[in-house]
Amino acid sequence: MRVLAAMSGGVDSAVAAARAVAAGHDVTGVHLALARNPQTYRTGARGCCTVEDARDARRAADVVGIPFYMWDMADQFHADVVDDFVAEYAAGRTPNPCLRCNEKIKFAAVLDRAVALGFDAVVTGHHARLGADGLLRRSVDLPKDQSYVLAVLTRAQLDRAIFPLGGTTKAQVRAEAAERGLAVADKPDSHDICFIADGDTRGFLAERLGSAPGDVVDVTSGAVVGSHSGAYAFTVGQRRGLGIGAPAVDGRPRYVLSITPTTNTVTVGPAEALDVTTVTGNRPVWTGGPVPDGPVEAMVQVRAHGSVVPAVVEVTGERIRAELRQPIRGVAAGQAMVVYRPEPAGDVVLGSATITD
Repeated sequence: MRVLAAMSGGVDSAVAAARAVAAGHDVTGVHLALARNPQTYRTGARGCCTVEDARDARRAADVVGIPFYMWDMADQFHADVVDDFVAEYAAGRTPNPCLRCNEKIKFAAVLDRAVALGFDAVVTGHHARLGADGLLRRSVDLPKDQSYVLAVLTRAQLDRAIFPLGGTTKAQVRAEAAERGLAVADKPDSHDICFIADGDTRGFLAERLGSAPGDVVDVTSGAVVGSHSGAYAFTVGQRRGLGIGAPAVDGRPRYVLSITPTTNTVTVGPAEALDVTTVTGNRPVWTGGPVPDGPVEAMVQVRAHGSVVPAVVEVTGERIRAELRQPIRGVAAGQAMVVYRPEPAGDVVLGSATITD
């Protein structure tokens, strides 16, 4: 099979490409140039998509022994990921740019171009599994599992995806990279948002959205307890940096409960006010079999590294609604709600949606 290996410059994508070669595929490596101005990339940073990443990807391709190309996708990345990120925060939501990049860039734009060029599939270093039944599953290395950020992929996209690392722990991947002579064997994992050079998300948004002073309001008393220079700087569940001048009457910490862009208000309150038992999302993607025609028992995850809780899930038209068996906190509009099979087979992705309520 002729496959395209997306090589980010990290250890995972390098080993994934090597395994694709070992499996007998005809492999070509490609690194995505995502910055309109490469000089804005960081040097020695912990984020992905740096100048060093491009060099590391090329060196890894040389070691693996495959052709290597750079694809300039900066304009599309800026429109579909960066602009979307800013617009979502401006609307009071909390986006996940890595999820959006997987959806719009790696498994839409890249896959479309790959298929047009005659490739059969795209190989990536994501820690997730695709079974013989074609269903997306969690990685065996649960702390590194990335099925949450891949759950937005459609059935057609999954059918042309290969994830060679899903049955391997990160420690095993690094050991294999060292054995193969890949210089990235000990390279640190990326953590930061790749397009925010200094890691200052609040400053990045302020530069693009400007100052927009507003009130911080206590949900219990209705009193204005502080001020802010932009509601986009807050997210649901946030505790620090709230701009509150005095502690609550009971002395307990307060958290961001909601953000209302129309009034430019940030509402805060006690931790228990964050409890959520119903989550609703739109833009559903259902890949774990036929769309259910009624309520089904499932497991639900609402943050990339959040806990998973049992729920009753129902898909109605363009919405998914989950009634949670136990309350969870820190649920933010704009994040993904990912639905898994109920335990004990809770590693299979059934579907996903973008949280609205």
